[in-house]
Amino acid sequence: MDALIDVDRLARLHDQTVERWHAGPIVNDERDAFYALALTNHAFNFQLWHEEDQARDPAADDAVIARVKHAIDGFNQQRNDAMERIDEWVLATLAARGASPDGTAPLHSETVGAIVDRLSILALKIFHMHEQTLRTDAEPAHIESCRAKLATLREQRADLAGALAGLDADLRVGRKRFKVYRQMKMYNDPTLNPILYGG
Repeated sequence: MDALIDVDRLARLHDQTVERWHAGPIVNDERDAFYALALTNHAFNFQLWHEEDQARDPAADDAVIARVKHAIDGFNQQRNDAMERIDEWVLATLAARGASPDGTAPLHSETVGAIVDRLSILALKIFHMHEQTLRTDAEPAHIESCRAKLATLREQRADLAGALAGLDADLRVGRKRFKVYRQMKMYNDPTLNPILYGG
């Protein structure tokens, strides 16, 4: 059975869209279902990254901080929802291919969606750390430090991509299984957050 996920393609898509979205609007025109879901998750991480930058601006006033906090909550909810959609797709695709493991296969605690999410964040870190290595207004020691950090981030991404490829292989032959772990985010739910339902 062919791999569910081409991890090299996923990394390329993460890198290409981070670069493209910094230059223009966030557009997800991917037609392949898995990669479209992965880029949906990636788009929310991209927006979270930049909202969090604004939240750390020492000149930001209370109104800006409140707006940014609400935006962060919304994007984080959507990011988690996107991770769950990835996991649902993987499980449905495995079942459609007749590769559903029985209940005796070891349970993998980190889901495919969670790994894809971590790879997305690593792509953002790599992009922004690479930017730091190109600065002309920083000391040489800063540039060198950032180059070393960039090498570490790239190594971490390669390790994680390899782990994802291994999990893909294990899932396809039933050596491992996983479940969709529902995040049950309570802070955005008007029926669960006392601040919201209490008026």
